[in-house]
Amino acid sequence: MKNIVVVGAGFAGLWSAVGAARKLDELGVGADEVGITVVNRDSWHAIRVRNYEADLDAVRVPLADVLDPIGVGRVEGEAGAIDLVEKRLAVETANGPVVLPYHGLVLAAGSQLHRPDIPGLRQHAFSIDTHGEAALLEAHIQKLGTTPQGPGARTVLIIGAGLTGIEAACEMPARLAAAGVGDGRVILADSGRHIGSSMGAEARSVIEKATSQLAIECRTGIEVAAVDGDGVTLAGGARIEARTVVWTAGMRANPMTGQLPVARDRLGRVEVDQFLRLEGIDGVFVAGDMARAKVDGKHASVMSCQHGRPMGRFAGHNVVCDLLGQEPLALDIDYYVTCVDLGPWGAVLTRGWERKVVAEGADAKEIKRTINRQRIYPPRSGDRREILDAAAPVIQAPPRQPD
Repeated sequence: MKNIVVVGAGFAGLWSAVGAARKLDELGVGADEVGITVVNRDSWHAIRVRNYEADLDAVRVPLADVLDPIGVGRVEGEAGAIDLVEKRLAVETANGPVVLPYHGLVLAAGSQLHRPDIPGLRQHAFSIDTHGEAALLEAHIQKLGTTPQGPGARTVLIIGAGLTGIEAACEMPARLAAAGVGDGRVILADSGRHIGSSMGAEARSVIEKATSQLAIECRTGIEVAAVDGDGVTLAGGARIEARTVVWTAGMRANPMTGQLPVARDRLGRVEVDQFLRLEGIDGVFVAGDMARAKVDGKHASVMSCQHGRPMGRFAGHNVVCDLLGQEPLALDIDYYVTCVDLGPWGAVLTRGWERKVVAEGADAKEIKRTINRQRIYPPRSGDRREILDAAAPVIQAPPRQPD
């Protein structure tokens, strides 16, 4: 019996496993010939991009609901050392260490929040990187209305004005109001020259309009020197008093990429070919945030579910092809869109790598809701055929956009 091991069950990992199961089903290969095992630290598929929301009840899907009906096995634990010669993966589980032999390996363990070595950052700053961390932040917000007054007692400072920080900040005034903090103050800060610097001037103007109407204070060009329980100290000694500091400044690929004998980019990602294959290493594929792939022959993939999901489907398909001597399929994504939630104000939708704004406000918000609450979820029916069909190695049409 041959084994395919998939590390991670996020947007790339889950779809790698389902994509592999679909291809085996298509070829009529049973589980007694080729088995698939997913290694994940918990029993959930996390819809991580929704962690900025207050209600976290629906942002996780039980892995059993998706993987059990299609015969994919699971090992719950932390993936560790990879033996690329003997083709074995070490996993630390609650019951002790386990070693999984593999014939095909898909590394799709995602990314994690980059926390630089700033004094007090890890001890005092919240984040929304994981479901657990987002739940801690929400519990803290719910208590703000009853905490003693003082400098910064009702201030939420969000550091990092990329897409995650913008979405967290725009949702925050409504979250504070719902928690009974009517006098709440929200500050969105970044070290760069602009809020949403990667979005381009056209989209930035929409974001500026939304943050202004939501009474979010935006500060740019700041450098955080230290974080404590009452706020942050900036380089030069100035203070921002804030009892609630949320760090959203940057992501890095899972450090497992450091085990691979290849170069990594500034985000810790490894280069893969058009088939999501790690060149020069037999049987290893990398997908999602751990991989840097040319998605259209020119542009590199971005750390997002928009690219992670199709990369997973193709990696799963291709690891089976590699194992069984079939022709693999090249990944080619011929469009790029970005939709940023701007809280009660609405959203902004851009099209193309130049980020041309095609919708804003309520129209874009409807598209964002469809993406976040329907499009990026796996089937939850438990129906085997529906789950396998959803992993077809094709590029899903872009979300509906205005003409």
